[in-house]
Amino acid sequence: MKQIVLALCVLMLSCGQKKNQIIQADSLAVTGEKHLKNIRQLTFGGENAEAYLSFDESKLILQSTHGEYACDQIFILPLAGGEMTMVSTGKGRTTCSYFLPGDKTILYASTHDFMDSCPPPPDRSKGYVWKLYDEFEIYMAKADGSELRRITDNKKYDAEATVSPQGDKIIFTSMRDADPELYVMDMDGSNQKRLTNEKGYDGGAFFSQDGKKIVWRASRPKTAQELLDYDDLVKNGYVRPTALEIYVMNSDGSGKRQVTNFGKASFAPFFHPDGKRIIFSSNINSKDGRNFDLYMINEDGSNLEQITYNDTFDGFPMFTKDGKKLVFASNRHGAQRGETNIFIADWTE
Repeated sequence: MKQIVLALCVLMLSCGQKKNQIIQADSLAVTGEKHLKNIRQLTFGGENAEAYLSFDESKLILQSTHGEYACDQIFILPLAGGEMTMVSTGKGRTTCSYFLPGDKTILYASTHDFMDSCPPPPDRSKGYVWKLYDEFEIYMAKADGSELRRITDNKKYDAEATVSPQGDKIIFTSMRDADPELYVMDMDGSNQKRLTNEKGYDGGAFFSQDGKKIVWRASRPKTAQELLDYDDLVKNGYVRPTALEIYVMNSDGSGKRQVTNFGKASFAPFFHPDGKRIIFSSNINSKDGRNFDLYMINEDGSNLEQITYNDTFDGFPMFTKDGKKLVFASNRHGAQRGETNIFIADWTE
């Protein structure tokens, strides 16, 4: 969910662009980013995030707020550059899009069946919180956005869906059982099964490349005060994302284990193609909690390494299947303060 970008909703002077020309420049890299070479900027202006590769790795599907759109809609962007095409309805708010095998079908979450306009922003009287809107349901459509059909129907939050590289399962987060938990379903939306059962938010899950493991972010309130705060928020559809850790489990829900233990906001984990390392975004080294960088860590929690050193936000990383390129979102090189754009870089070990 893009809310982790700390609600950077500002008016962008260049966000009306539909044509994107890739920028490649030494200025896109930051000192210390030894694993990233030939960084290229793919979007220009607005808030762009959660950009995920098609199965043939020729294009990205992403959510974007720019121009006439007051909140996120879903777009497809060719990696070679060119027009960014909207494939959602233009109504409500969308989030968390993904291609299905063959790249002829997409899925995403949307509130459009329940509202034409954007849902109201989260109530920040309780601090920085995410709103898990009941109106979010998961939809499938052809890659051009046509033949849209809903595959969840709970009148509770259903979103954050991603697809196994093996093409057999979809994993997503739902509030259908009054707590945000992870579920899997078959590729047609059938056989929906719950995988997590511990109090706390569970979301942002991805499969490993071989489809045998799942990595995700989770909160685990422990103290009496944390539990009271969590219960008070979740009954109204809110979670507080300031303490998220990275977890791993087997694809059937067994073997759950905690990878990080930083007490900070760690999120957007993604397996390296070797299945042994995880890249993720975190504010573990931020003095004010607002600076998110990418980090790599072994599945057993060892060998933490900082990957990016941009002083604002880097997140939502995704490797190509061969591990030679990395797609990510960043505030770097923005024409206006608060822009979040999509970048791709060559990955070097």
